[in-house]
Amino acid sequence: MDSSSIDNYQLQQLLNQEKQKAMLNEMVGKLTSACWDKCITGTPGSKFSSSETTCLTHCAQRYMDLSMLVMRRLQQ
Repeated sequence: MDSSSIDNYQLQQLLNQEKQKAMLNEMVGKLTSACWDKCITGTPGSKFSSSETTCLTHCAQRYMDLSMLVMRRLQQ
């Protein structure tokens, strides 16, 4: 490989990494919004109740599982 090929490869790798970071940030934002609205029903205090913590955990797990399922289906 010549130096321009290496530079192009490195640039492509960097772009792919930045794209993945952006997708992750978007997913976290959507997950936070959806799970917050579902699980935090009152005014939040200094820490979450045990039921809020459990709800947030399960909501996040379901959201991630569903996102992975959709991605796999789209790749097929």
